[in-house]
Amino acid sequence: MYKVILLNDHYTSMEFVVLVLEGVFNKSSSEAYAIMLSVHKAGRGIAGTYTREVAETKLATVTHMARKQGFPLQCVMEPM
Repeated sequence: MYKVILLNDHYTSMEFVVLVLEGVFNKSSSEAYAIMLSVHKAGRGIAGTYTREVAETKLATVTHMARKQGFPLQCVMEPM
């Protein structure tokens, strides 16, 4: 299993991070907001835990969405 982690930057909007968490990771509004605050304050936030294949797909989806909107949002995966 792998943790998918969103990393903070000074350009990606908080609203976009919430949108990603709701759309890609199926988080509720309150969960997405809490994770976004963790990303903002602690520099990283765990979006979810998945099998390797699912984690890789979610990482690619987040990166594609962010670049399409002009944001440098980074997403990484780490083994549990």
